[in-house]
Amino acid sequence: MRTATLGPAQRAESLAGMAERELDVLVVGAGVVGAGTALDAVTRGLSTGLVEARDWASGTSSRSSKLIHGGLRYLEMLDFTLVREALKERGLLLERLAPHLVKPVAFLYPLQHKGWERLYAGSGVALYDAMSMARGHGRGLPTHRHLSRRHALRVAPALKRDALVGALQYYDAQMDDARYVATLVRTAASYGAHVANRARVVGFLREGERVVGARVQDVEAGGEYEIRARQVVNATGVWTDDTQALVGERGQFHVRASKGIHLVVPKDRINSSTGLILRTEKSVLFVIPWGRHWIVGTTDTDWDLDKAHPAASSADIDYLLAHVNSVLSVPLTRDDVQGVYAGLRPLLAGESDATSKLSREHTVAHPVPGLVVVAGGKYTTYRVMAKDAVDEAVHGLDTRVAECVTEDVPLLGAEGYRALWNARARIAARTGLHVVRVEHLLNRYGSMAEELLDLIAADPSLGEPLHAADDYLRAEIVYAASHEGARHLDDVLTRRTRISIETFDRGTRSAREAAELMAPVLGWDTDQTEREVQHYEKRVEAERESQLQPDDLTADAARLGAPDIVPL
Repeated sequence: MRTATLGPAQRAESLAGMAERELDVLVVGAGVVGAGTALDAVTRGLSTGLVEARDWASGTSSRSSKLIHGGLRYLEMLDFTLVREALKERGLLLERLAPHLVKPVAFLYPLQHKGWERLYAGSGVALYDAMSMARGHGRGLPTHRHLSRRHALRVAPALKRDALVGALQYYDAQMDDARYVATLVRTAASYGAHVANRARVVGFLREGERVVGARVQDVEAGGEYEIRARQVVNATGVWTDDTQALVGERGQFHVRASKGIHLVVPKDRINSSTGLILRTEKSVLFVIPWGRHWIVGTTDTDWDLDKAHPAASSADIDYLLAHVNSVLSVPLTRDDVQGVYAGLRPLLAGESDATSKLSREHTVAHPVPGLVVVAGGKYTTYRVMAKDAVDEAVHGLDTRVAECVTEDVPLLGAEGYRALWNARARIAARTGLHVVRVEHLLNRYGSMAEELLDLIAADPSLGEPLHAADDYLRAEIVYAASHEGARHLDDVLTRRTRISIETFDRGTRSAREAAELMAPVLGWDTDQTEREVQHYEKRVEAERESQLQPDDLTADAARLGAPDIVPL
């Protein structure tokens, strides 16, 4: 199988190819569900197109807690079906589909009551492990263990002594959500799907009641394409209702947006060898290991303002700091916060007004002939959502179509990853890179790391780290533009890398160097390069300003002070 390269030329070819002849399936929206739907469809032998109005994963799918988990708290809600399904998917991702991207992560759950809480919580975690093992996908993760207070404080010295009487430790998994989606898109493209970002659906093509395709605007180069398809899948997440409105149909269900914010703090601010999970009055709070950082989150509040750029307010940040500081012996302050990001969960509206009570399950509908809608769900179960969406689309194709095979289709970079990992010291010796750099590349690109090593061999300066964000090599910036579909500086600093949340300057000191590396690949002149840098700086400024505002309304207004960049 070839490795798809998603550079500027391939994007233009994809748009032209989609408009040239009728597709079997056109997927609208390239978050994790849309990208997964495209991969599912194309691996069943269907001609497939995927269009995204902005960048891969630019909405919800780059702003999650970055966990692949069964949903331990859903056991308490007695939602055994959802947990069982998610645990199976967690196992598939860890063992078969994406071992280079999905990694085990340990969590400590502090117990605050003697006796009954250990029995109650311990039973839940034991059931969690048992359900995972029963499906045959629990291998590779240790089972839970009970810890005394003394042992728990050795594992997590950052905790206040009086914050716990003991603890449980259990395992889930994590990934870089945006990187995962970019790899998913490339995998779909490698099997023959036409994929294009910055391609916005502005209307649907109709023949009577039937949807027969979409009108797609090229946001980058201008112009409009009529893309005809036998079935169109709306996988636009929190934009589901807006997309449905283009058809003149509200749809059979309503999607509400719930805002969750996360803080990123340096590793040395919390002395612990494990992640933490804490109960709050509304939900749970995670402290998640993230390279040289911790991610602290999340909130769960209703949001009905700008969907493209949800803003974190000062109140949101104070809420997280207050809750995590309730158990830390050395409290975090605003000065410890390196990065902040806010995302929106697409929740199926239920009977309760509290967003934490809305359904995390997904729904697939066929509101009008030719149009399938998939919404809700959670990141971990994206593959099941994609399968259900394509199954529904197949009903309208009137031809025999193969069953879903994505359970056995590894993502690009998975095949050969473990062998290269075992040879990492030899690769370091051959390339002159430190072994830690090789490990970094393997855990972000898997076996595709060889493509970056080829770039470095051709231009050794690309083997140097970025001056102001030395976790990343210069080659990664070039590769993002040449192979991963990055069209703008924001795409690279926010999603292909995580420089925007992993540095105290939020990436502004890296912006010019990164833009100059991207410019030759994307054909930018000096003016465009300068516009990219200025736009990024304004974006960071607007985000910082929004995070000083007292509430959602004022935070949203401040964030909208930096408009999206549109190339001239």
